[in-house]
Amino acid sequence: MGSLSLKNIHKSFGDVEVLKGIDLTVEDGEFVIFVGPSGCGKSTLLRIIAGLEDETSGTVEIDGELMNAQPPTKRGIAMVFQTYALYPHLTVRDNMSLGLKQAKVAKEEITTSVELATSMLSLEDYLDRRPAELSGGQRQRVAIGRAIVRKPKLFLFDEPLSNLDAALRVNTRLEIAALHRKLSATMIYVTHDQTEAMTLADRIVVLNGGHVEQVGSPMELYNNPANKFVAGFIGSPQMNFITAEQVGEKNAVTVGIRPEHISLGTKKGDLSGTVSHVERLGGDTNVYLDCGSAGLISVRMFGEHDFAVDSKLSATFDPSRIYRFDAQDNTIV
Repeated sequence: MGSLSLKNIHKSFGDVEVLKGIDLTVEDGEFVIFVGPSGCGKSTLLRIIAGLEDETSGTVEIDGELMNAQPPTKRGIAMVFQTYALYPHLTVRDNMSLGLKQAKVAKEEITTSVELATSMLSLEDYLDRRPAELSGGQRQRVAIGRAIVRKPKLFLFDEPLSNLDAALRVNTRLEIAALHRKLSATMIYVTHDQTEAMTLADRIVVLNGGHVEQVGSPMELYNNPANKFVAGFIGSPQMNFITAEQVGEKNAVTVGIRPEHISLGTKKGDLSGTVSHVERLGGDTNVYLDCGSAGLISVRMFGEHDFAVDSKLSATFDPSRIYRFDAQDNTIV
């Protein structure tokens, strides 16, 4: 289908280097997601894979074939953007088939491909509508369908759900996951939303400042982060970081503990503090505990809990789930 190999990819804009030697291999049929903060280089890297941006140095190979000098149309890729990029004057059918018509594909094959894609995405009832007559979620499904009919080696998604409301994001995320299973296709997906990354990816690539911090499955990154950055980026609410001396830890500089691995009570614990805010989410309750010089600690508890703001509580850490970091912010194993 479509394997990808990136070797020592550098990219500079003038004097600013935004990618600083990226090495990555994506296997056939994998769903790989790039995550990282704004400006980390994830969208630039996706555009280099697509051929929409030239790398300063390094090589891009798709299915073992060098692609550096190839334009996007010759790379066997299809890209889905956050802005749907549909032609407003064309129907859904014509938007989805336009690329095949331009490639002079036989009419019968175009019809078959469009019918297959619309069936996968439940768009049969909308084929004769124009984009203005569709919801945001339907427009994004048309954009995905347009990619499917091209039968690419690689599907590239650039934050495709960011313009959708919360409910549509969940539904479209499920559709993309189902689509990956049906097509067994190679997909590379950029997002700033770690929920999308954790629920969709076979492997996640965590980028920061133009570097790859860690590559692994969602639960590998959650359970075994390589450093403080990955530990803090993966997981919601974010991992708590406390100066080691605040909790009597002598073998580390910083201690990390996830909100879901802390219990609250009135008996003496690892830290004590005052409840500053409570988020009652129904299925979960997030409690924020002001622990003075140790800072604000977030605690995630399953179910409904009624803690009063300004009440005094102690936080007890699960000792088996404490992370320790050295002076370079690397995880101490």
